Formats: sequence, C-alpha cells, structure tokens
Amino acid sequence: MRIGLNATRARTAWLFLVPSLVVLFAVALWPLGRTFLFSFTDAFLTEPDIYGYVGFENYFTLFEDPLWWQSVRNTLFFTVISVSIETALGLAIALLLNAHISGRGLMRAVILIPWSIPVVVSARMWQWMLHDQFGILNHVLKLMGFIDNGIAWTANPNLVMPVIIAVDVWITTPFMVLLILAGLQMLPKSIYEAASIDGVSEWRQFTALTLPLLAPSIAVAVLFRLLDALRMFDLSFVLSSNSDDTKTVSIYAREVLVNFQDMGVGSAASAAIFLMIAIVTAVYVTVFRLNRRLLGV
Repeated sequence: MRIGLNATRARTAWLFLVPSLVVLFAVALWPLGRTFLFSFTDAFLTEPDIYGYVGFENYFTLFEDPLWWQSVRNTLFFTVISVSIETALGLAIALLLNAHISGRGLMRAVILIPWSIPVVVSARMWQWMLHDQFGILNHVLKLMGFIDNGIAWTANPNLVMPVIIAVDVWITTPFMVLLILAGLQMLPKSIYEAASIDGVSEWRQFTALTLPLLAPSIAVAVLFRLLDALRMFDLSFVLSSNSDDTKTVSIYAREVLVNFQDMGVGSAASAAIFLMIAIVTAVYVTVFRLNRRLLGV
C-alpha cells in the first residue's frame, strides 16, 4: 500500500516538474548545446547553416589569443574586487538597518533605488557625471580646488577599471544588503539575550554568533554576485566600449561573434565562459561546504 502511495506521489511530482523541464530545455539547454556544437565548427554568422567540423581548432585559436587571456584577467580582477567590497559594505549596511534606529524603514526603501535602476541606464548616467568637461564630479572637484582641469575618468587606462568597479559597487551593494538583512532577521533573538545576560560583549557576539549563523546567507549572496560579475557585459561596454583595459570575457565573445562574424571561435569563447563560471561555482560551493563541516556549523 505504501509503495503504491510513494509511486503516486512520484508521478505527481514529475507531472509538475515536466513543464518546467521543457521550458528549461527550450530556453537554456538547447541553445547551450548548439553553442557547444558550433564551437567545433568553422561556421560564420553570415551563413550559419554551412559549416564543417574542425575539432578543437577554435579552442586552440582562442587560447592562443593574448586578448582572450587579458579579458579573463580583467574579468577575474573585476569579480574579486567588486564582490569583496560589495560583501563588506552589504554586511555593514545590513547591520545598520537591522539596528533599532529611527528612520530605518525609509532607509531600507531608499537604499534599493540604485539596484532598481537598469544597469545600462545607471552606466549612462554615471558616464555623464564622470564626463571630463560637463560631469558633475569634475565640477565639484574643481570648486573644492582638488583639480584644475577635468579628468577623463573613463578614458584613462589607469582609472577606468576602478571607475567601473565603483559604479558596480554603487549598483549592486543594495542587492547584498537585501539578502544579508533577510538572513539577519531570521536569527533567533534568544541567543543574544542569553549572551547579554552572561556579559558577552557586542563585538564577541558579532564574531561568535552573528557571523557563523549568518554564513549561509552571506554565501548565497556572494554566489549570486559571483555568477553575475563573471558574466558582466553591459556596465563595461557602456562606460568604456571596446577598450582592451576593461574588456571582459563576455565582451570578447560578443566582439568575435558579431564584429568578426566568426561563429566558431565566438561559440568556443561562449562555451569557455560557461565552463569557467561552472568551475568557479563548483569550487566555491565545495569550499564553503568543507569549511562548514570543519567548523561543525
């Protein structure tokens, strides 16, 4: 009797899952499979139906291109720095918003504004504010006497990457705040009351209670940001166009595929991006789980 009930439940579960799996296959797995297929061909975007198989030649061409490796370095540098800053700021702001202070409801609403604006709109807005002649930032710096002439923030190769990181931090820190704040509000209040009764300092409560209990929420927030940062395209493309100093792997793949019409190498670059993100995600999840087991959390 119980076996029949379990079989019925399994059939019902699959009945609900099948529509989602069909949609996932149509919008994700099928295009991904076609991308891997074209990465082994000599197809061009002008005639995608006419191609021959060339094996791993496109991958060899990709990995021999110094610009590809520069785009990989740019992407990893952007990801590590921006996600680290956003995590630290997100945690600090979330702790502030979680405290019992007046006006925190309004602050929670206001802080989400940068994240609610489309990235392209935010990038264009910052591009105007950073303009060397008409930008408000240079105007303020001139009034304060810090500079005499406007600074070309997005044209200077030494400044453009820090600028992109700063804009990304402004845009996506609210996302980190939102996830971390949700985790903070799920923490049991009783353990803090017991710690206060025992005379445990607030800093000790933060390091021994808050951080370990909040680790899963922070890990999820960081994982989402890693996935987003590794495939960053629009922010860098709008602020610096095709500059090699800020070219990410997504911009590189788009350039090869659209500008050069090389569907084979472009697909190889896209497949490499997918594999890179998958490897980083797998390593991150594995390390996080291992640390939690070692800590016994």
